[in-house]
Amino acid sequence: MTDQNSFALVFEEHRPRLRRLAERMLGASAEADDVVQDVWLRASAADTDEVENVGGWLTTIASRTCLNVLRGRATRGEIPIDEEAADPVVVRDRGPADPLDDAQRADDIGAALTLVHARLSPSERVAFVLHDSFDVPFEQIGELLERTPEAVRQLASRARRRVRSADAADLRPARERRSIVDAFFAAARAGEFDRLVSLLSPDVQLRIDEGLSATALIRGAATVASRALMFAVPAAALRAVLVDGLPGVVVDVEGRAVSVMAFDVEDGRILAIDAFAGPRRVSELSLPG
Repeated sequence: MTDQNSFALVFEEHRPRLRRLAERMLGASAEADDVVQDVWLRASAADTDEVENVGGWLTTIASRTCLNVLRGRATRGEIPIDEEAADPVVVRDRGPADPLDDAQRADDIGAALTLVHARLSPSERVAFVLHDSFDVPFEQIGELLERTPEAVRQLASRARRRVRSADAADLRPARERRSIVDAFFAAARAGEFDRLVSLLSPDVQLRIDEGLSATALIRGAATVASRALMFAVPAAALRAVLVDGLPGVVVDVEGRAVSVMAFDVEDGRILAIDAFAGPRRVSELSLPG
């Protein structure tokens, strides 16, 4: 493929896909255009005689360019660095009885979704977009990010869960999910173990972030239900919030926030619970008044 005109025609065939890739990774049309132009300059100046898969090669160049842009943002503090998961976005859940109701709630969810997209780390964005939108294998993404395929799989899974959780445009299911959360706390306060188990998926996961180097992980409905009974505080006040778009609560004891919990609910059961626990960890979060 030494003929420049021939390569230009091939590049134009791939241009729309490269632009979509850059726009999804960067979230900015102007920057996406700059990336595509940079890919063209790099590719047109390269020796393409040994390139067998031009589309894959161009995708790699575009991905590396986007990764550099994202890492540049990270050094300026615009997005989180790779090594740390971003703190959750917590906004007030006004609930169905609020006079503003659906319109305001939709605005809150939309704000959470926008912030979640913006706060994915560079590696999360690259892994999520390349795998979920462009079917790039984890092994190939791992080479780009210099990580193992399993590590890339976890990055994509974390990003996918955050984005999916925040993308809650249908308000009726959101209310149904809230009712499951309310039932969970009611059962915990009443000491109803069997009721708690019935509200949990058999393979439910409870992730507890206390600000330490590792997050505690508890699996299984019975184990999570037992934990909920053990730490239920009848006198605690619960504030309804959305955490990355998920129904959640801020738990206040004597007027002080001691934990924030988010519930991933599907088909009437809780699939996962994310708990940010302890005054120190909670103080690091931005909470609504």
